[in-house]
This record gives sequence, C-alpha cells and structure tokens, in this order.
Amino acid sequence: MHDSIISVTAPSSKSASHRYLIGAALARGISRVRHPLESQDLERTRAILCAAGASMTPLPDNDGWEIRGMPAPIGGLDEAHALSCDVHESGTTCRLLTAVLAAGQGFFRVHGAERMHKRPIGDLAQALARLGAKIRFEGEPDCPPLLLHARGLGPPHGEDRIQISMDVSSQYFSGLLMAAPLSSAPLLLELSGDKAISWPYVGLTLQCLEDFGIKTRVETRAHTEAPWEEHDARSLRAIAEAVPGCLRVTMRPASYRAGDYCVEGDWSGASYLLAAGALGRVPVRVEGLRRDSLQGDRVFLDILKNMGAHVNVAPNAVSVFPSNLHAADIDMGPCPDLAPTVAVLAAFAQGTSRLYNAAHLRVKESDRIAAPVTELRKAGIAAEERSDGLIVYGAYPRRPRLANNAVLSTHNDHRIAMSLALLGLDEADNPASIAARMDDPKVVAKSFPRFWDIWRQIR
Repeated sequence: MHDSIISVTAPSSKSASHRYLIGAALARGISRVRHPLESQDLERTRAILCAAGASMTPLPDNDGWEIRGMPAPIGGLDEAHALSCDVHESGTTCRLLTAVLAAGQGFFRVHGAERMHKRPIGDLAQALARLGAKIRFEGEPDCPPLLLHARGLGPPHGEDRIQISMDVSSQYFSGLLMAAPLSSAPLLLELSGDKAISWPYVGLTLQCLEDFGIKTRVETRAHTEAPWEEHDARSLRAIAEAVPGCLRVTMRPASYRAGDYCVEGDWSGASYLLAAGALGRVPVRVEGLRRDSLQGDRVFLDILKNMGAHVNVAPNAVSVFPSNLHAADIDMGPCPDLAPTVAVLAAFAQGTSRLYNAAHLRVKESDRIAAPVTELRKAGIAAEERSDGLIVYGAYPRRPRLANNAVLSTHNDHRIAMSLALLGLDEADNPASIAARMDDPKVVAKSFPRFWDIWRQIR
C-alpha cells in the first residue's frame, strides 16, 4: 500500500440540486442556490422552470444561480400552444416537474428522449388527476410524451386522501410533496402499493421543504391496525424505510421561502471514487460529503464495510483504502443507483454476490440488470440476470481484465459508464484510458460532467 492518499472532491448532489432549484423557483422573491450540480439533467430542470415563469442568472463567481421565483408555473393558453417541456433523459426532471407543473395553470407538453418515452409515470398521473389535472398520454400508455392541462391542485376527488405507490419510483411521492404547498387545500398523502423503494430520497425532499419553510406532518404506524404516531425533526431523520399503508404526510397550502441555499456533495457520484479506493492501489479520500446526509446512497459506506473494505469517515470527507473484498447479499431497493457500482465491486470480490429487490432497474436509463451482466462478461466475470437483480461470481484473487479487443458499451447510461471505469484501475498508464475502450464515454455528462477529469487523478 502506498503511503500517499489521493484527495478528490465529490460532485454536488444531483438529487438535492433538482429539489433546491425547484424550491427557489417556487419561492416569491430572490434566492441564491450555491454549488448546484451543472449537468445535462439540471439544464433540463432549469430550462423548464424558466420557461414556466422563473428567471435564473449565474452568480458573480459562477458557483450557482440567482433565482427570481414565480407564484406558480404558467403554461400555454391551449393545447395547440402547450409549453414544450423537454426532459430529455432525466427521470427526476420528468417526475418532479410533472407534479409541480400540475399545480400551475395552462397547457404543458412533457416529452423527452426515446428511452424516456418508455419509463412509466402512470401512478403519478392518476394521483394528479384526482387533484384536478387533466393528462393525456400521446404515445405508450402511462408514459411520456403527455399533454398536461393544469388548473391548480385542489381537494382530491373522492376520498380525502391521495394514495401514491413507490413500487416503481420514489419520485412520485417527492413530486407530490413539492407540489402540495401550491394546492388550494390541505392534502393527505398516504404511501400505498406493495413496497417502497428509495425511501431516503423522500427524506431528502422533506429536508428540502423544511429548509424552504414548508411545514409537514409525517406520521407512521407499526402496522395497518396500529395507531398513527407523529414524527418530530429528529425522529424523522431516523426513518430508514417506509412501509406501504403505514406512512402518511399531511401538507397545507404554504409559500416557499426565498433565501440562500447551498447544495451538499453527492453520495451517488462519489460512489465510483470511493470504490476506486477499495479496488485500486492507492487510498482515495473524497471530500465534500456530509456524514449525516439524508441521501439514500450514503448507504454505500455500509456496503463497502459489509464487503470488507477499510473505511475512515470524517465529518465532511470519507477515505477508503485498498482492500481484499468478499462477497455479500445486498438489498438494492433503497439505493438502486448504486447497483452498477456494486456489481463491479462484486466482480473483484471473493465469492458469489447477490443483488436483489431491484426489479425497477429494468426501467432506468438502461436496463441496469442486463447491462452490468453483459459488460462484466467482457472482463471474464461470470454474472447472471435475475428478475429482481443479478448474481456476480467474484474473481478474487484474480482481477477482472478486458480482452485486448473488447469494447465496453455504456448502454447510453451515465451510471453504467462510470461504474465500468473501475475496470481500468489496472491500466499501466492512466486509469482514465479505460474511456477509450467505451463506445460513448461522454454520456457521463448527464450527471457528472467532470467525471473523467477527476478520474485521471485516480492512479
């Protein structure tokens, strides 16, 4: 092991950046959002918010945005003049903003890239329809492109509660939470469905709302026959998972509060850098990460430790040291974005790893069950698809190695590309040369535009 340590800085949180830009755009007055992630996904969110009535100008130091908020999103006057809302491949933009735009007035056409037109949004559309929105799908059922006629959100038609499932995406719930303060009446949102994936992202949304002065009442119960118990701010942070039928949130009409906000580092983007510390030859220290973050992908620390990695955690930085890893069975339901990275970790480990509870990985930017299996096989790793995840047969003590003529496919997916970068840590000249083995290394711009620049520091 080298005595030196490589220090790099985590990118800004993509999840938090979306939420804080939306909050500032909905706040009356002028806000400043510092250190937001600059990426293709965030460009889509900013463009749609500005087209709907907000205005954003770069801060003098180009480290964020000054944002003049709008009372509510304004769309086109009729169907023929619907405001074009191009989300491209950003599922976060699509789901959060479809809910927020529904709280406004006018016509909006939400559309994106071909892959986005196969990603479901039906459960959210049904909930918005009960609150007064009219939505017509123009392609495949329950998927964008869609025409949204917004007339503000009001009391729900029928029952006095809105039941929303998180079987496919937690962003349905988060979108409703961000739209609810613009409603004309109090809303009771109750978690339904068969399971709740990615709950920590909803916790991040609740934290954002709290920062913007929005009060929420969160209640849980032990089972469907038990009494409801209300959570204060501290106990809310302790909710590790949500159970359908046993969690509800009451929201009242309120105004987002303008102010100065700062986006924290991104645990999802940092996962590739942290993994490099475990798999490479030199320790890696990633700065800018909050130890007490509510981001769901903070669980990557537990995954690393569970697989035998040597990890040192400071208040705002994490160091990971070269380690011999062992296999593990890992529930990817709370942290699906980590699945490609964990699959590569498992390839370097000793034993057989099983990644499960993540059937929804099939409908991400790529099929994130099939894609890692396909690419790991090019490095001589045995891997198998399962209906809700994948199995990886670790190569330790051998290290995965690409055949000389192998070309890695990114599957048009930023997270696949960044996870596959870990296969280049043994490159003699520079680990970043693995990018030359990929069909589309620039796809990382979707969430981490500076990824390859930072990766060059990993030696």
